[in-house]
Amino acid sequence: MGFWKNYMHQRERWYHQRDNNRLVRPLDWGLSYVFDHVNGDDPRELFRQYSDRVMQSSDEFYALPEITDYRLEGDQLTWTSAIQTPSAENNIAHARFFPAKTKNGKRSRKAVVVLPQWNAQPESHVEACRIFNFIGMSALRLTLPYHLHRKPPELERADHLVSANIGRTIQSMRQAVLDTRAAVRWFKNEGYEQVGILGTSVGSCIAFLAFAHEPDLNAGAFNHVSGYVADVVWHGLSTTHVRAGLGDQLTLDELRQCWRPISPLPFMSRIAQMGRRPMRFIVARYDLTFPIDLSHAAVAEARRLDLPLDIVWLPCGHYTTGELPWKAIDAWKIATFFRKQFRG
Repeated sequence: MGFWKNYMHQRERWYHQRDNNRLVRPLDWGLSYVFDHVNGDDPRELFRQYSDRVMQSSDEFYALPEITDYRLEGDQLTWTSAIQTPSAENNIAHARFFPAKTKNGKRSRKAVVVLPQWNAQPESHVEACRIFNFIGMSALRLTLPYHLHRKPPELERADHLVSANIGRTIQSMRQAVLDTRAAVRWFKNEGYEQVGILGTSVGSCIAFLAFAHEPDLNAGAFNHVSGYVADVVWHGLSTTHVRAGLGDQLTLDELRQCWRPISPLPFMSRIAQMGRRPMRFIVARYDLTFPIDLSHAAVAEARRLDLPLDIVWLPCGHYTTGELPWKAIDAWKIATFFRKQFRG
C-alpha cells in the first residue's frame, strides 16, 4: 500500500509539473468585483459581513434572472451570462449540446449538465457526453468562466476563475453557478423531464453549489470532492501558485470566511432540506489537489446529515483519474449512477 501511494503521488507531481506556465499573482482583495461602494473599512471585515449576509440569503445570491437570448447553432448553445464582468468575452455563456434519442427514435427526456475541470480543453468530457448519449441521455457540456471562447486575450490559462484575487474569485464562481442553473433551465424549457449534473474537480464544487440551489436538478455526481475552496487553495497541489500569491497576508481561517459562499460544505444542510435527491461522490484516495482529508471531511458531513449518498473510492489521484484503467472505471461509475436514477 505504501508503494502504491508513493507511486501515485509521484505521478500526480509529474502531471502537475508538465504545465510550467502558472503565474504567481499577488493578493488582490478585488473589492470592486463584489461591492458597489467601499468606505475604506478593513477588507477582512467587509468580506466577513458580506459572507454572513450571503449565507443568510443564498437564494438571492444564486437567484437566476430570466434568460431571453438562448441561441442554438449546430451543437453550440450560447446566452448572455447573468453576471457581467469586465471581460466582454466572458460575458457570453457557451455550452456544447449532445442530443440523444430513445430506442423508438423520439427525443430523450433525460439530460445531464456536464461541468469540466479547471483549464479544461475543448475535448475534455466530450467522451462522457457521448457515453450519456449511448445510454439515452442528452448532455450539455458547459464552458466555465474564463475558459476557451470566454478567455480574454491577456490570459494563457483560466486564472481568473480561482485566484489570489478574493473578490473576483467569488464573482467568477457565482457566475459559474448561475450559468449552470441557466443550462438546467434551458433543458427544462426544451421539455426535458429529468435533469442531472456531473462536475469534475472545480466543476464538482460548482455543480454542488448549483445542486444546493436548483430544485430542477434530480441527481448529482461529483467527481472529486472537498468542503472548502480555501482549504483546497491552501493545501492543494494544483493551486500552489495561488497559495504563493496569497503569501502571509491573511490566514486560512480568514480565507475560508471570505470564500464560504462559494464552498460546498456550508450548503450541505440546505441540500438536506431540499428532499432526498440521490448523490454520488467519487473520491481519489491519493489525491494531492483535493487532499484526501478534505474529502473525508465532506463525506463525514454528508453522512452526518443523512444525505442519500453513495461513494466510489478510486485507488488513484486527481490527475491520474484521467489514466486507464481509472478513467474507464470513473466513466462507468458515473454512467451507471445516472442510468439507475433515470429509469423509465
